[in-house]
Amino acid sequence: MTLKHEVPMQHETSSDQTLVEKVQQGDKRAFDLLVVKYQYKVVGLIGRYIQDKSEVLDVAQESFIKAYRSINSFRGESAFYTWLYRIAVNTAKNHLVSRSRRPPESDVELDNEEVFNTYESLSDIATPEANLNSNRLEKAIYHAIEMLPEELRSALTLREFDGLSYEDISLIMECPVGTVRSRIFRAREAVEKHIRPFLDAGESS
Repeated sequence: MTLKHEVPMQHETSSDQTLVEKVQQGDKRAFDLLVVKYQYKVVGLIGRYIQDKSEVLDVAQESFIKAYRSINSFRGESAFYTWLYRIAVNTAKNHLVSRSRRPPESDVELDNEEVFNTYESLSDIATPEANLNSNRLEKAIYHAIEMLPEELRSALTLREFDGLSYEDISLIMECPVGTVRSRIFRAREAVEKHIRPFLDAGESS
């Protein structure tokens, strides 16, 4: 099975569930369409765990193979992409462990939802209204994200860049929603602390 490059126009409106059902009935072509639809998102997700691009592609390939082999276990209790993302995250983690890389660190759960509203989302921080050259600020933000521990980085990027709900992220990362909120809060806090000098410099200029 290989990552695909294009999808026939007549299949663009097919729903994930319809395609999954076709795959479960033995239609391998239907799974190719799912690969086309999600390959770039899966590669991007894995890239948040693994830095080597060749390894990222290998792990993405492995993730889709695992998904194909397990497709009959998918019952539609969650969105297909949530199920697929969870497979990709687990495959990336297993790859890191097999290479004796840094394991994910433990998390502390936070239950007070109000505290999560004290920090702006990254999309709000990186607006044209910021009193700092947007290119420099963007680089500072991405550098700060790159420095985060794997679990914090994944939770934050799934939320900020993929726009997933806390519930979907919880399913993908296989942890309670409270843990997801904790990770995102801590990630935002770390990013805000890192870019604060840039923002302060912009305000004083």
